[in-house]
Amino acid sequence: MPNLDVVLDVPVQLTVRIGTSNLPMREVLRLESGSIIQLDRTADQPVDLLVNSKLVARGEVVVVENRFGFKLTEVIRGGAPAPV
Repeated sequence: MPNLDVVLDVPVQLTVRIGTSNLPMREVLRLESGSIIQLDRTADQPVDLLVNSKLVARGEVVVVENRFGFKLTEVIRGGAPAPV
């Protein structure tokens, strides 16, 4: 087993993605406060956890002391490239 100590303090970017949407630029320019964008997932589907743009887990959004959190429900083995 290689010594992982050399990489344990390397920062990585975590992203929790609740869904995506494709809009023409015309509609993006019309967005304003209060606009609603329909995402490609239903409310009961798990959200994705990405590490440096690689899908590593799925889970659900939770509220912890008035802040959003993420509860893992599934770990993706192999770190699949995140679907766009």
